[in-house]
Amino acid sequence: MKNIFLTILLVVFCSVNAQKFKAYQFYNQKGKEIKPEKLVRELAEYDVVFFGENHNSSINHWLQLKITEALFEKKKGQIILGAEMFERDNQVQLNQYLNGKFDAKTLKDSARLWNNYATDYKPLVDFAKAKKLNFIATNIPRKYASQTAKEGLESLNNLSEKEKTYIAQLPIKVTLDTPGYPEMKTMMGDHADGTKVMNFISAQATKDATMAESILKNLEAGKTFIHYNGNYHSKEFGGIYWYIKQKNPNLKMAVISVFESENPELKVPEKDYIPTDFNLIIPADMTKTF
Repeated sequence: MKNIFLTILLVVFCSVNAQKFKAYQFYNQKGKEIKPEKLVRELAEYDVVFFGENHNSSINHWLQLKITEALFEKKKGQIILGAEMFERDNQVQLNQYLNGKFDAKTLKDSARLWNNYATDYKPLVDFAKAKKLNFIATNIPRKYASQTAKEGLESLNNLSEKEKTYIAQLPIKVTLDTPGYPEMKTMMGDHADGTKVMNFISAQATKDATMAESILKNLEAGKTFIHYNGNYHSKEFGGIYWYIKQKNPNLKMAVISVFESENPELKVPEKDYIPTDFNLIIPADMTKTF
């Protein structure tokens, strides 16, 4: 009887330990699993890497930091960082922090930091500071994107010359040929006012075009520029990627897209899955930072 009881306990124990709790899985564009170390080796060959994110995903942000650290080692420090979460007119404040002239509180008080900066982006900025890396504030100041959404793209022509330095060179081309933009139009519905729809899409375009220009202006030969942005800004090779391609089609660029999955094995999703060069699958119930 004792042996039977021990056998049952052993079976139960083995069953529990057989469960796999995967936090993430990378795939290449062909749907094959790719290990992080191989991913880093491949990323090192690119001029620009877009690391898409779900803004509130803890594992997404942790992987951005870990992949960046590994790529720094692989490239012997030859990397540049940049992010959607910092706006061009805050570059001076960001540089002051990176150079040690501002402390964390002064940066917080003088720049428009996202609410989740401390948990999700400060580790990346502090890594850049420790390693003396450039960190580029790539995005358009939000007030100009908001102005575009309300008043249209043409309203940006009325900005001062100084203000125009914080946005992509005008005129900014806006077309529904850009991947992702037709989806935005569909989301607003068939009965939405046409002008409002295009203003909304144009506001998105000002962000994408400005980030693209910021990356192009700060590229350095032999270095990989890693850009952190919301998944929508580079998914399906649209957004920032598309705008850079219009200016420099010869650049070698990689997109890491992110998808959530209910599957505990984190297999490639069967629905709504349009892969890019590399694809990060994370659990749908992964801890959110907000």
